[in-house]
Amino acid sequence: MIPFLDLKRSNEPYQSVISEAIEQVIASGWYILGRELDAFEQQFAAYCQTRHCVGVANGLEALTLVLKAWGFPAGSEVIVPSNAYIASALSVTLAGLKPVWVEPDPGTYLIDPARIEAAITPHTKAILPVHLYGRCCDMTPINTIAQHYGLKVLEDAAQAHGATYKDKRAGNLADAAGWSFYPTKNLGALGDAGAITTNNDALADQLRALRNYGSVKKYVNEHVGYNSRLDELQAAILSAKLPFLDQANKRRRVLAERYLAGIRNKEIILPLSDQLEHDAWHLFVIRHPRRDKLRTYLSQQGIGTDVHYPIPPHRQRAYLSYGHLTLPISEQLHREVLSLPLNPAITDDEVMYVITMINQFSE
Repeated sequence: MIPFLDLKRSNEPYQSVISEAIEQVIASGWYILGRELDAFEQQFAAYCQTRHCVGVANGLEALTLVLKAWGFPAGSEVIVPSNAYIASALSVTLAGLKPVWVEPDPGTYLIDPARIEAAITPHTKAILPVHLYGRCCDMTPINTIAQHYGLKVLEDAAQAHGATYKDKRAGNLADAAGWSFYPTKNLGALGDAGAITTNNDALADQLRALRNYGSVKKYVNEHVGYNSRLDELQAAILSAKLPFLDQANKRRRVLAERYLAGIRNKEIILPLSDQLEHDAWHLFVIRHPRRDKLRTYLSQQGIGTDVHYPIPPHRQRAYLSYGHLTLPISEQLHREVLSLPLNPAITDDEVMYVITMINQFSE
């Protein structure tokens, strides 16, 4: 069996440093808003080449807190990609705003900058591009559009740890960025965890208050805040794993390159390889017109896969009021995409087996 992802196996190389980090936190007697969080925030900000990192409880709240901090009027519109995970749209809704879905480029699967301008109205306040699957969005035209219309830009970088765009890191490509360190991510905690990166001093100060009940000084509350703090334990674990991120991403790129070179099934649509060295390769996503049959076949061969994602956000019951929308590119992608096993723990032999089985698939 080749599982799609085995987290125990993936974390085994870091077992000793993780254990040491956990022991240090336990021994410290300080578990919230302490030196481990300070250290990780400094290290991750330096990694992303930003002035600030603000640790929060999870990726959804990272996005939501930024949107709340910007103080847009209730019901303002935020442009989001129509084929991303629902969390991006949920952050908009939870901030009291309205998501406006824009179709992706069918080649990159990322929000299509050419379609953004047509979606802008007098109520639009921000654009929320998602670096889906580990590839950065085309941020130059997105930022140009935003500047022209006076909009904020918030990166959803939850799948892009270590990805780059024109020599800049993901998380340093817009006004702010939201991060998830969910255990499956390229840089994963051992539980829920998130962060925000930004170069805006005032925004960072506001976010540090918002995450802690709106308080900077104990028992003095300047904002209507939240309880959304990255705890010391997860911060210490992330600090322990961060030095290994680039090497792990390098391994992901090697495996992605082998898939790209080896898969020869003519019905398979492979991801683009034009940014191999810039992509973080969080996921290796292929397409097939009969995706479910291919997935069943691979399961029968002992190969685990996943679908990112089977239902587009506007078709979810959570967004029933948007069910009338027709977004054909997204709907086709959600019918066809299939994620293959790709993480640093996968062996070369396992990748070759996956390639062989895919090439043998035929109806």
